[in-house]
Amino acid sequence: MNAPSGPALTSSRPYLLRAIYDWLTDNNLTPHLIAAAAHPGVTIPPGSARDGRVVLNIAPRAVRDLLIDTDGVSFVARFGGITQSVYLPMPAVLGIFARENGVGILFDAEDGALAGAGDADSTEADAAGNAADHVSQPPPGAGRRPQLKIIK
Repeated sequence: MNAPSGPALTSSRPYLLRAIYDWLTDNNLTPHLIAAAAHPGVTIPPGSARDGRVVLNIAPRAVRDLLIDTDGVSFVARFGGITQSVYLPMPAVLGIFARENGVGILFDAEDGALAGAGDADSTEADAAGNAADHVSQPPPGAGRRPQLKIIK
């Protein structure tokens, strides 16, 4: 006899995303989001995606009005000196990590997998608020590439 199934659970993604964001900022690290740029509903500046992904600096000094809720992530940032709104539906968010050491979390393939996050060329809103090309790598001398673990 099978046990009756309970109510459908909400996604843990927004809760984990907020927790890792808070932990990174509490430890003076720079949080970066990885997102699927082509996912329906994604609003990012034109030309900011590479290989179907975008990496965005969401540090408090780089963005305004950051909101992470069950529907998605939204904020305002400057790209190339122009203030723009960004919106990422929660299923488009593939992970969050610290720029300094690569510590973070990737979400499972439920809504799309991401492989090789540390190898992705990307565009980010930097701390000065301008767009900058950036390769997600550990700082010089770190001796190893970022290691992100897929959580199921």
